Amino acid sequence: MHLAPRIMVTGGAGFIGSFLCERLLDQGAEVLCVDNFFTGTRSNVAHLMDNPRFELMRHDVTFPLFVEVDQIYNMACPASPIHYQFDPVQTTKTSVHGAINMLGLAKRTKARILQASTSEVYGDPEIHPQEESYWGNVNPIGPRSCYDEGKRCAETLCFDYHRQHGVEIKVARIFNTYGPRMHPNDGRVVSNFIMQALRGEDITIYGDGSQTRSFCFVDDLVDGLIGLMNTDTGVTGPINLGNPGEFTIKELAELVIEMTGTSSKLVQKPLPQDDPRKRKPDITRARDTLGWEPQVKLRDGLEKTIAYFRELHAAG
Repeated sequence: MHLAPRIMVTGGAGFIGSFLCERLLDQGAEVLCVDNFFTGTRSNVAHLMDNPRFELMRHDVTFPLFVEVDQIYNMACPASPIHYQFDPVQTTKTSVHGAINMLGLAKRTKARILQASTSEVYGDPEIHPQEESYWGNVNPIGPRSCYDEGKRCAETLCFDYHRQHGVEIKVARIFNTYGPRMHPNDGRVVSNFIMQALRGEDITIYGDGSQTRSFCFVDDLVDGLIGLMNTDTGVTGPINLGNPGEFTIKELAELVIEMTGTSSKLVQKPLPQDDPRKRKPDITRARDTLGWEPQVKLRDGLEKTIAYFRELHAAG
């Protein structure tokens, strides 16, 4: 009898983690969702609780965990500046101690581990688009560095556990991702703009709105993560996962205004420190290695996201 793989998702009650849990269950896996509920919420996974192959555990990855698993997706870490700057020391611990604990678990159980890294490892990039061989331009002592440097160190740990202990690793560098279940107050542009539009408030743009981002819909990202996890042993990454379609922040704001039918106006505020001016993944490696590229157009993804926030706003 073939046993279903037992897969652990840390940060599994978060925005991306909850969609990942859902997809893995659809594929027949047993899923252990681990979350400390700092930014994740029970409501994100409430619809999975009746599934006999789903288990939810409240746990903080900065403490060791003793479970038996075949695969680990290490997604745990607050990912928006508002959340990760709230307790920067804890953010660094989540990335660094969390990686050490999860890699230690992978070593003990001979599990394969995927580390959710981030495009923030490129900092405010001096090359465009960003490819995986680029070492980045990160301020190591700025207000965002708890996240950027924490994730960079987590990558270091992955490769050292791989070289020193033969742990099977996969490193995904995730670019801006959006979709339903994003935290309404996470301060990121998509959720910010939609919530401001639905409340009829002015839409805040930092700087002149010419800075660019590439927005990947969460379903596309989950495809990429699962694709990377299931590659041959020799594929370690890092691999960029994101949408190479680049939009200015101003274009995004105008699209949200049009799609929500709001009377909101655009207002400009000064740019925060170390805010990257450009962000666009080179996804050649993902295309070649995983046969992956995003399928969902920004307008289609925004439609689903706006519908989710509209419901949230009406209930609130």
